[in-house]
Amino acid sequence: MSCGDPHDTECGEVLDHLYEFLDNEMAEGDCAKLRVHFEECSPCLEKYGLEQAIKALIKRSCGCDDTPADLRGKVLARIDSIRAGQRSGDSQPVAEVSAEENAGHGARSTLAASE
Repeated sequence: MSCGDPHDTECGEVLDHLYEFLDNEMAEGDCAKLRVHFEECSPCLEKYGLEQAIKALIKRSCGCDDTPADLRGKVLARIDSIRAGQRSGDSQPVAEVSAEENAGHGARSTLAASE
């Protein structure tokens, strides 16, 4: 997506890092660049607002459920594995949690595990 206007930070880059921004997982300097972009670009600001509202709705609807310890452990192990692969320059594709591994846990637990 692009609004067509020139920006210091391109719309695509902003949207690629939108969830990192929403989850406060970015360095302050990068956050500042995105804030400036949102002030200049109403389509990206609208997308940010929509994603922020969806995230709040999910948290409100699913935030009370406990994540099963085995699922949480698998998700955290997978995240560590991905991070280790990125540090070493490994370009191996990321495997997803299989339906069998996630059976019975539902989307609510998967979302809670990611918080």
